[in-house]
Amino acid sequence: MKVVATNRRARYDYFVSESVEAGIQLRGNEVKSLREGRASIKDSFARVEKDELFLYNFYIAPFSHNSDTKYDPLRLRKLLIHRRQINKLKTKIAEKGMALIPLKLYFKKGLAKVEIAVCKGKRSYDKREKIKKKEAEKEIKKVASCMLRAKG
Repeated sequence: MKVVATNRRARYDYFVSESVEAGIQLRGNEVKSLREGRASIKDSFARVEKDELFLYNFYIAPFSHNSDTKYDPLRLRKLLIHRRQINKLKTKIAEKGMALIPLKLYFKKGLAKVEIAVCKGKRSYDKREKIKKKEAEKEIKKVASCMLRAKG
């Protein structure tokens, strides 16, 4: 599995509850550009429209050897997923504050896939609390390693 792009900010800004793998409907030059690793899912999100799932703000840079001058790198892209899964996602994001956020983009058995997660936005105090916990854990590890060195 070759990972092309990850959305590292998603886990910082959202509580991730459930994730689903979906295929992406792409054009030939877009696939070539993805294989070069020239994509970004940083500001992208998914939305259900008319029982279909679409990915917004998904940037794929133009392929280096492409002659197509009308290429739109931020065009709307359809996600390929079963209808049952779409209905499940639709009911989960009907709650207030829930969104569909892509976590990573990768190739699996030669096909481009995206991992979409049902997420709830974090408040600023949630983020601060998480940072405090990480700093406390680092401090504990630091003290423990110093004590081990002193004994040994």
